[in-house]
Amino acid sequence: MTVVEGASVPEARRSRVERPDALAKAQGRFTYTADLWAPGMLWCVLVRSPHAHARVLGIETSAAYAVPGVHAVLTAADLPGDAYHGSVVADRPVLASDVVRFAGEAVVAIAAETPHAARRAAEAVRVDYEPLDARLDPEHAFASAPLHPDGNVFRHIALRHGRPVQRRPDGTPVQEIVVEGLYEIAAQDQANPATDAVLALPCADGGVELHVATQWPHSDRDQVAQCIGLAPGALRLMPAGVGGSSGTREDIGLLAVVAWLAARTGRPVKSVVERADALTGGGHRHAARLKYTHRADSNGRLLAVEAQILLDGGAYATSSPEVVGRLAGCATGPYMVQHAAVDVWAVRTNNPPAGTMRGPGATQVCFAYEAQMDKLAAALGMNPVELRLRNALSTGTMLTTGQILDGPAPAGELLRAVAEASEPPEPPAPGLRRGVGYAVGLVPLLGIEGADEASTATVRLDHGVVTVTCAAVEVGQGFTLLARQIVERALGIPDAIVLPAGTALPSAGPPGLGRHTMLTAGAVHQAVREIRTRLLAPIAARYGMTAALLDVRDGRIVSYDGLVDLPASVMTEGQEVAATAGAARARHTEPLDDAGQGDAYPVLAFAACRVVADVDPDTGAVRIADVTGAYDAGRVLDPVQALSRVEGAVALGVGLALVEDLGAARLHGPVAWAQPGALDLPPVRVAAWHEDPQPDVDLGAKGLSDAAAVPVPAAIAAAVRAATGAELPTLPLRPRDVAAGAAPTN
Repeated sequence: MTVVEGASVPEARRSRVERPDALAKAQGRFTYTADLWAPGMLWCVLVRSPHAHARVLGIETSAAYAVPGVHAVLTAADLPGDAYHGSVVADRPVLASDVVRFAGEAVVAIAAETPHAARRAAEAVRVDYEPLDARLDPEHAFASAPLHPDGNVFRHIALRHGRPVQRRPDGTPVQEIVVEGLYEIAAQDQANPATDAVLALPCADGGVELHVATQWPHSDRDQVAQCIGLAPGALRLMPAGVGGSSGTREDIGLLAVVAWLAARTGRPVKSVVERADALTGGGHRHAARLKYTHRADSNGRLLAVEAQILLDGGAYATSSPEVVGRLAGCATGPYMVQHAAVDVWAVRTNNPPAGTMRGPGATQVCFAYEAQMDKLAAALGMNPVELRLRNALSTGTMLTTGQILDGPAPAGELLRAVAEASEPPEPPAPGLRRGVGYAVGLVPLLGIEGADEASTATVRLDHGVVTVTCAAVEVGQGFTLLARQIVERALGIPDAIVLPAGTALPSAGPPGLGRHTMLTAGAVHQAVREIRTRLLAPIAARYGMTAALLDVRDGRIVSYDGLVDLPASVMTEGQEVAATAGAARARHTEPLDDAGQGDAYPVLAFAACRVVADVDPDTGAVRIADVTGAYDAGRVLDPVQALSRVEGAVALGVGLALVEDLGAARLHGPVAWAQPGALDLPPVRVAAWHEDPQPDVDLGAKGLSDAAAVPVPAAIAAAVRAATGAELPTLPLRPRDVAAGAAPTN
């Protein structure tokens, strides 16, 4: 349950528009991609490597062809020579040929009449492997022989900022308080409610139409077309029902395979990714190892932060280079630091490829730097909230990348809000120890380091029916509802139709990192506003005023002085009008240089979190009694959706902090993998929405999901440390470690 405490939102923003897919999803009637079917459809199953690293000596497929119902067996030799893909670096083969680089990598694809026949054929394929030494630890891979022709380091940033402070202004030496820590975070999977799937339909013109659970259809289309030797125009990609995202689906290998099989067989081909394969396929949050040294003076002012951060990027690059770039600006947290020496590496290993997950990079470093701030506070004998406030970034201060924060930067205000919020009134149960922990995080939104971004939307009114056309994919984040709300507020029409996205439309980029809230919704708003002005102009002229003096509210047209009060339908009935608008990121950014310096981030978002946790010192069991947050929202467009974004962020944070360890699941199978259920989630409260509209965004709003997720695991760990006295440098917090580290009761 979410309670808003001291975080009021004007009643005018509480929309009556309902989310169009909510009831169908709640009742299990929503059509996801895995539910699609076509006459004459074949089923595709992949043969995956059981080895983390091996040389492929030969592939024997004759027994697979002998299975009744098999129509095609595909290997890398059947694909074009450039059948490599990747969202940043094209280093990943659609099907492995000479070498497999992680357990679960696809080697062969089967198309058959039934799933059973496809699975039997897959079992009949014989792949002759020569196992090679696998590098599963990023530290070992860092110094080992290359696992790939591109080497073992995806990206390294050696950030250097300022100079060490050794003397005060009066010339006296500075007495340093120094704390150190080594931290480790396991990989986390998005665990989307619906597994990925794809249906490929061959077209009469020789092209292929893909219906797929995708978040960025244009990027997927271009990569797939290259991999199977089609012109981009011959491949049409239609997003089907997508069951959640949180940042994933960067591997288009399955799409390429299914598209190629459909083109070769002339039959529709479908494939559904099983949950076990999803856990080994990649795209998860990077596992990380982080070593930190913090130096402060006796007054608690941060003098220096030194860090070495190692990300396990897995076998292929995917988005690792971008995650390193995002992480660099967050590595010292939302704090002013006079000197920073931070090295960040993303390293190739023989684990499944990592990718983008909510709060990429920022979540991992927040766990480490906030643990360090608590250590500093203890060493200084200072309240941990006061230490943070004394060093908090604010508008006009500087990141350690050298970028001046000329937009909203309310780190201190958010922390004060959660610190001043009431705590749960009920005491812990007998035998449990209660602890309170704090964390503050920041995350860059939108594309970084010079990425150009824009989004286009068309709104059409046709005799009282409004349609919105844009390429933003609804992945569960609520963009469709937001677009309908924008139309309702401007035109008084609550049931606008948001047409399906697809590659026939201009690209809107992928969801996540605030993109569709900040850009695509802005394009919808501009188009609707243009239509509204056109429709209101004749009504305003009739009353001798301008359209700017009229407002559409609760389905009526009203004037500032109350003299005009008409049903909104008088301006829309019988009207045919359309408008197209675009929204682009206004702020120029640039790549970070070799020292990690540069204006790399268009928008930064902040969040603060306080967690109250009850711990059983004997068993190590943790019960989270309360999560209270405050959020840098820019502007809250819809309070209900904003609260749902926060609840989703807390769920992800609880999973990472307490139970999710993807490495264990890969070793022991899905039975060893866990995530929190509805009954495991704590009460969530919002202490404050910090509304300071982002100046270069049309609606002034920031995306909430990423920033809200960043501080949650760190705050949970801080609360458990406060309850037990244990250091607990590793996530998830395993009960045996919590119990072993709990200080004895006096």
